Amino acid sequence: TMLNSQRCSQLIAAASPLPSSCCGVSGYFKLFSFIPFIFLQSIASADMDLNQLEAFLTAQTKKQGGITSDQAAVIAKFWKNHRTQIHESLINQSRWENVLKNMNWRVDLKAQLRHVDQINTPVAIVEMELGKNGQESEFLCLEFDEAKVSQMLKKLSEIEESMTLLTQTT
Repeated sequence: TMLNSQRCSQLIAAASPLPSSCCGVSGYFKLFSFIPFIFLQSIASADMDLNQLEAFLTAQTKKQGGITSDQAAVIAKFWKNHRTQIHESLINQSRWENVLKNMNWRVDLKAQLRHVDQINTPVAIVEMELGKNGQESEFLCLEFDEAKVSQMLKKLSEIEESMTLLTQTT
């Protein structure tokens, strides 16, 4: 995911200014007046840790027409202070679909049915809150009998198994 100039402006506006002792820069806005967005895109898309960032910035200071060591220090300080916020923002921007925000459930006994043999059978009532951060949620209510709960648990177990296999091989 690429950082666009509008999103960078939002992040800058939300950020507190750098102390004046940091390279003589009074705020993040001045920081971005000399950083091409390609730097931020590279740093953010790679979600660089501090060692990777240091290597990247060192390489940029050695390039002809690159950045100064003071500029590298400001970039490093900014990334150290806002890495998590930037990373989470990029993840939230890249989601196309809703996510599960919350889930509540309860078990009820059926009291009225057309067929007498189904009275007093347990059912699970599941309410899911779906949505994107910063947007109004949608709620989905589902009813499961015992067989459907078992089927759902089996499918979720298969998903968990697949995810575990993927994380173990990486």
